[in-house]
Amino acid sequence: MASTVWKGHLTFGLVSFPVRLYSAARGESISFNQLHKADGSRVKQVLYCAAEDKPIPRSEIVKGFEYEKDRYVIIEDEEVKKVAPSTAKVMEIQEFVKGEQVDPIYFETSYYMAPDEAGEKPYALLFDALKKTGYVGVAKVAMHNREHVVILRPGQNGVLMHTMYYQHEIRQVDEFRTDLSLVKEKELALATSLIEALAGEFEPEKYKDNYRENLLVMIEAKKQGEEVVATPEPQQAKVVDILEALKASLAMAKKPAASATTVEPVAVMEKPARRRARG
Repeated sequence: MASTVWKGHLTFGLVSFPVRLYSAARGESISFNQLHKADGSRVKQVLYCAAEDKPIPRSEIVKGFEYEKDRYVIIEDEEVKKVAPSTAKVMEIQEFVKGEQVDPIYFETSYYMAPDEAGEKPYALLFDALKKTGYVGVAKVAMHNREHVVILRPGQNGVLMHTMYYQHEIRQVDEFRTDLSLVKEKELALATSLIEALAGEFEPEKYKDNYRENLLVMIEAKKQGEEVVATPEPQQAKVVDILEALKASLAMAKKPAASATTVEPVAVMEKPARRRARG
């Protein structure tokens, strides 16, 4: 099991039991070190004091909040702990809402929630109740120097927790509106048929990070002194009518997988006659 990122009690009503949080996922990417171009040696960042005009060790670094230009108040770690809200130790469920009411745009980071010692039975009770009712819990918890609103939902084997963006953190794009009057019935029918033809079970293991894999191949090639091969350029899309593109896509989707061939993507646009008719 991964290391604990938060430990405390979960409460709802008069029920309280100990839980732990573990990170459920983390992004992976290829990282590079910075080297001196002239000799290939590793370079390091130096912490530098501008007032004394000299480098200083990390042990002499403290936190400061700039309340005016070039004026700071020093904040000690112990002082931060003193003002932490009660949610730093107790996660209280505020209410329960239907899971489908929560827009995934609010989800920020995912965690596994596991029962701590003596918390197995109430944990199992909450998990089972959430699964059978379709509700998710809305709670608050303080960690990483911030108080989060979180969603507790039942996963396959236990309770998952998602920290949430606050309403003011969601960017409102007023100009983004879908004009459904542009959609024609025949086009919608074909698009629906294409979606159904391409429908399948969600299997996350089949999706790969091609960018990361290409970088690993390139790194291995350079280690062996081989030439780096460029990724082929994508083909320019052919411009066709949207109805023709949907029909061609649907025809390809219905072909057996063994006989399917690679088809170049197409860009769709309306026929000039149709566009003039609108005017």
